[in-house]
Amino acid sequence: MPKVFITGVTGYIGGDAFHWLQQHHPDFEYAALIRSKEKADYVRGIYPSLRIVIGSNDDAEILTREAAWADIVLHTADSSDHAGAANAIAKGLIEGHSAERPGYWLHTGGTGILTYFDSEVRKAHGEHDDKVFDDDSGVDELVNLPSAAFHRNVDEIVLQTGIQHAESVKTAIVCPPTIYGRGRGPVSLRGRQVYELSSFILKEKYTPVIGKGLARWNNVHVYDLSRLFECLVRAGVDPTRRDDTEIWGAKGYFLAENGEHVWGELAREIGLQAFKEGYLKEKPEVRGLSLQEAMNSPAGFEAASWAWNSRGKALRGRRVLGWRPQEQSIEEEMPYILRAEASRLGL
Repeated sequence: MPKVFITGVTGYIGGDAFHWLQQHHPDFEYAALIRSKEKADYVRGIYPSLRIVIGSNDDAEILTREAAWADIVLHTADSSDHAGAANAIAKGLIEGHSAERPGYWLHTGGTGILTYFDSEVRKAHGEHDDKVFDDDSGVDELVNLPSAAFHRNVDEIVLQTGIQHAESVKTAIVCPPTIYGRGRGPVSLRGRQVYELSSFILKEKYTPVIGKGLARWNNVHVYDLSRLFECLVRAGVDPTRRDDTEIWGAKGYFLAENGEHVWGELAREIGLQAFKEGYLKEKPEVRGLSLQEAMNSPAGFEAASWAWNSRGKALRGRRVLGWRPQEQSIEEEMPYILRAEASRLGL
């Protein structure tokens, strides 16, 4: 019986992924890292067979022990930016596994890494960029982005573990962009970027557009993201795919997109939809902001993603794993996002 250790089960990504895995692989043995006893008791009430480990990303000994125990580690809890947790998981997988019993590390990165050329090179905000990354024929570029790129320091830990210990540790990095859709996990049901943008417009009663509003970002429905994780889990328990270098190690880098949006256009559409639905009494003014003004607003650093391009093509998952996104688009989801945010704000 395969053993799966998951972090972030009370979060948006991890909660939905665990829901999907538990439905499709109920015979697996699952363990989950949860920070507080209160949340642990709540989750245990929903999933009584789940073994819960109380701890956080700062508990290196716990992470190392559980990574050594598990056949598959699904790391989603602040995974893209916590180097200590990544090092602890790497240590456990290396020490606890062998070529005869390899360990599989499914690591959640983020496409903030693709904003490098806007944020660090061009210093451009709200501008269009033709650059589109590719995780298949262009995977070498993705796994060798500059060290100053967002999340790159943690990506390097995962990649080097999968390369240097290729026989015993199989690694795959999944990079989701803007995620939308109501989650099915036990606690967190909402994404961040487009949800915070909707919340901002509902509270501030104007539509923020950074620069020219032309920056583009990929998006994916959370259900489709969970399907990609499950594709990797299935590959991990398939002995014929154990040494598939198209999945694991140096090429094990999966973008997870099913389209893209233009931030300025999406913000305007949210504002108009909020007015039509009666959440705003007047059609919201479109207000141009600089990056600094946006980051100084109530949205904080979250607003930075509305300014930069993050564009890629998720070709590897489709080709190698047979991943097929099938949920509705972010535009089709927008009424439900607005309704959920309005309810959360008590409107």
